[in-house]
Amino acid sequence: MRSLWLLLGLGLLAMCQVQASEEESLGDLDDLDLSDMDENDEEFLRLLEDKAKAKDVQRENEIASQLAEVQHNLLNPVVEVDLCETIPCGAGRICQIQDEKPECVCIPECPEEIDTRRHVCTNTNETWPSDCSVYQQRCWCDSRDERCANLDNAHMHIDYYGACHEPRTCDGEDLKDFPRRMRDWLFNVMRDLAERDELTEHYMQMQLEAETNHSRRWSNAAVWKWCDLDGDTDRSVSRHELFPIRAPLVSLEHCIAPFLESCDSNNDHRITLIEWGACLELDADDLIERCDDVKRAKPHMLG
Repeated sequence: MRSLWLLLGLGLLAMCQVQASEEESLGDLDDLDLSDMDENDEEFLRLLEDKAKAKDVQRENEIASQLAEVQHNLLNPVVEVDLCETIPCGAGRICQIQDEKPECVCIPECPEEIDTRRHVCTNTNETWPSDCSVYQQRCWCDSRDERCANLDNAHMHIDYYGACHEPRTCDGEDLKDFPRRMRDWLFNVMRDLAERDELTEHYMQMQLEAETNHSRRWSNAAVWKWCDLDGDTDRSVSRHELFPIRAPLVSLEHCIAPFLESCDSNNDHRITLIEWGACLELDADDLIERCDDVKRAKPHMLG
């Protein structure tokens, strides 16, 4: 057995020596000067052939090395992590890397808005060129930046879209008739979204039911919008959550603001479904039942 291992070891040693010798001889071929040799001489032709083979081997090794590097990169990709993706910044702020750490800072510049339709009116009855400029100013004032025009601006918010205008008084027949107009508007918006396949499956079923059963026409639309506004699903809608429905309508419908204010019957700055139904002159018990169904539904978009 020992003699067998000895023979194997000697054989491997000989192979290594031969390979080393071949590599050395191939390397020496590049240093040969063939200019003084006869082109018909056999030695010249042999050396020329060996030199060509050496170049082929070198090229094959280079290709193999490149392929190995590509395969390694595919199997071990370098993933660059955007640190800012882990930091949510509020309105008027963007994430920037400061000292290799993500940090939320006030947005440095807002796009210049020429279109007056982009103007917004704040709760201080001031017209600003865009919502970006409002959020930027609020951020500056919140962080006590020297560009803050008034420290009270840290608490301002957008009241409605468009330039500020003299508020019209909503009273009498206008205010009395508004719940009916509001119910019509909610149903028409729900119908339009259904036609564009932009409702969840459960809301789509409610809309189809409202189309075929007129007793569900207004209540289903009211439930859809109230549950849609209740973003944190705490079974009440805050004034902040009312923004998507209030801001676009104030400049068009002068009764929307006093209507929403009146819905908060106990003045706790939140509107429950019972209060919502009372404002729209609907059956509150029916609204609660339907909203429970919506809460249990799994949201996935159609279309």
